[in-house]
Amino acid sequence: MTDTEVSRGLARPPNFEDVAAERQHRLERLAASFRLFGRFGFDEGVAGHITARDPEFTDRFWVNPFGMSFKQIRVSDLICLDHSGTVVVGNAPVNGAAFAIHSRVHAARPDVVAAAHAHSIYGRSWSVFRRPLEPLTQDACAFFEDHAVFDDYTGVVLDPAEGDRIGAAIGDHKAVILSNHGNLTVGRTVDEAAWWFITMERSCQAQLQVAQCQGLKPVPIDDDQARATAAIVGSELAGWFNFQPLYNWITELEPDLLS
Repeated sequence: MTDTEVSRGLARPPNFEDVAAERQHRLERLAASFRLFGRFGFDEGVAGHITARDPEFTDRFWVNPFGMSFKQIRVSDLICLDHSGTVVVGNAPVNGAAFAIHSRVHAARPDVVAAAHAHSIYGRSWSVFRRPLEPLTQDACAFFEDHAVFDDYTGVVLDPAEGDRIGAAIGDHKAVILSNHGNLTVGRTVDEAAWWFITMERSCQAQLQVAQCQGLKPVPIDDDQARATAAIVGSELAGWFNFQPLYNWITELEPDLLS
């Protein structure tokens, strides 16, 4: 979305003068993101995590309690820990992989507010090819020249040093494909990070379906058009804005998530 579109009155991320209100806003978006991931089938047992940096204590982040279904998470269930792994709010157990990955991604990217990772079926299926997504569709152009491939797999990520490697791999991009594992997306709002994960999963699905069309050769969007399209559909504002109808839908459908 362009600045011109914003000036015409489209909604945009709110600004906060009160840190408590900003924290509450982030936690509500975080809980809603988990419910949406649950609705879309992105949960796989106890795997997966979405985090949001605390707006006051920027070396802390909020995350889901280990072992709780995405489909049940409420704002009051979220826990907060610092970059050393100490839980500072809540008393639930922490997913070791969530700490190892997210603490290092947040440390590497001070511009990032949120990061999302789950073992969704199409993301992890595409990850086995250890290749970036091609600009086959308009939606996939959101990731053109803006995602990386972590071309390695060394088991379940429990060592923060491995999280450092993932943080380095993502660089300044919005997403990284973790080989034989799945996708991880980031954003300057919770809304943006969640939306990038949702639409990246669907782009992985589309690319896998195209790959099954034997005898037909896909025609990618050329680089110049893909780059121009990415500037629109892959902007921070576009990521945030696309999440808004999903947030409105899930909070109307499952209002208990806000408690």
